[in-house]
Amino acid sequence: MTPIYPDLQGASVFITGGGSGIGAGLTEAFLRQGASVAFVQRSDASRFCDEMAEKTGHRPLFLPCDITDPDGLNAAIAQAASAHGPVQVLVNNAANDQRHSLTEVTPEFMDRALAINFKCYVTACQAVIPAMQQAGRGAIINITSISYMMGNAGYPLYTAANSALNGLTRSLAREFGPDRIRVNALAPGWVMTQKQLDQWVTPEALAAHLTRQCLPDTLDPADIAGGALFLASEASRAMTGQALVIDGGVVVTG
Repeated sequence: MTPIYPDLQGASVFITGGGSGIGAGLTEAFLRQGASVAFVQRSDASRFCDEMAEKTGHRPLFLPCDITDPDGLNAAIAQAASAHGPVQVLVNNAANDQRHSLTEVTPEFMDRALAINFKCYVTACQAVIPAMQQAGRGAIINITSISYMMGNAGYPLYTAANSALNGLTRSLAREFGPDRIRVNALAPGWVMTQKQLDQWVTPEALAAHLTRQCLPDTLDPADIAGGALFLASEASRAMTGQALVIDGGVVVTG
């Protein structure tokens, strides 16, 4: 039932963390649109690429990369552009919501947390925007989270980075709007990825969270992918500087 966006056919798409969790759902969704998808992550995703080729008829380009290494991330984006043409759609998705308390945060932990959850977003934007300016169009989607909207405790640097990404999104939307580069944020709720199921989903926690949602159903990566496709396509050509929330109705914006 996923809509088809003709302008995404053959589009050069780059996704960080595109081989697992929400990122894997995003990669599959763009492949099913006929897009040329490249993605980065640290762990090996060769088997995932085989699976995608079989399921969608299109094989993504997997580029091993530590996104906290700016040189490595820049090189991966350049390699993707060489293979698929200049990046037209950037999806900044990779993040780490490791639980921590403020009292245990060290300078090293803080540097690492911000490198994963904020700095690499800036690096990727810097890498793709010049070509988007030259093309006179482009779409950047920064995946955030509703965690900062809820005021959740237990991972303050993660929620701080998520909040900062909204400021970055709005500022870049204003700065590069004249180039017709659209920059939006997409904030998922609690998505039942394998990592969440393995580490934090218990019957009690899930039941409590579902009572906060307006809709009674759990969220899957595919629920987030639909919003990303919309933000990437010309269907949202007049939308920029916004935060699209897909959370089953936990938080209410506006």
